[in-house]
Amino acid sequence: MDTVQLASRLQAIRSVLEQAAQTGGYPAPRLIAVTKNHPVEEILPLRGLGVEDIGENRVQETVAKLPALRENFRIHLIGRLQSNKVKYIIEDVASIQSVDRLSLAREIDRQANRVGRVVPVLVQVSPAGEPQKGGLPPEELRDFLRQVSELDGLRVKGLMAIMPNTEDEPYLDGLFAGMRRLFEQVRAEGIAGIDMDELSMGMSHDYLLAARHGATMVRIGTALLGARTAPAGTTRQEDA
Repeated sequence: MDTVQLASRLQAIRSVLEQAAQTGGYPAPRLIAVTKNHPVEEILPLRGLGVEDIGENRVQETVAKLPALRENFRIHLIGRLQSNKVKYIIEDVASIQSVDRLSLAREIDRQANRVGRVVPVLVQVSPAGEPQKGGLPPEELRDFLRQVSELDGLRVKGLMAIMPNTEDEPYLDGLFAGMRRLFEQVRAEGIAGIDMDELSMGMSHDYLLAARHGATMVRIGTALLGARTAPAGTTRQEDA
């Protein structure tokens, strides 16, 4: 894809986000360009178009791209993360958006303390209960947040969710509305040591609904950069 086509896609997406957010009465969300499976030569032109945030899924791919990307973008780890791989990305990621179990939170805390930083994280919620996508059941969120708030190497900045890949718009609309309600309820509770500033939800097939329901970040890959096939033998978390 040439830069002119990329700029056109980006402008169209931003326009939709602005209009949808206004419809819901919210500010337009920040765009996280999902760059998994894309080589650095396809990613770097985004910086010249004003994109500052990118999302990567797999640690091995992220590490390979870091030399070319770390000076140009804020890199968000948005895929399911194994605890034994935290050490490889702990110094370079702007946030980890898929924290959904205490063992992972504790390992992030341990590695963050080792390198002397506090890592921003989002807690992943599973609004539709799809186990293959990870995420906490909403009813377990508050207890989890209270436990994680005691870890000084990370700071919860909000919530993340991945919606089902379905064309059932009323169903999706209800899930997005429920996530926004949950976000606002938790924020109103004011759990000590927890910030509720970010609500990361919405992908290529549903980002309009996400913006309408007050997402502060949307993670868009295919609609922006086109589809790329994952290398054979890799696992993936749906986020494009």
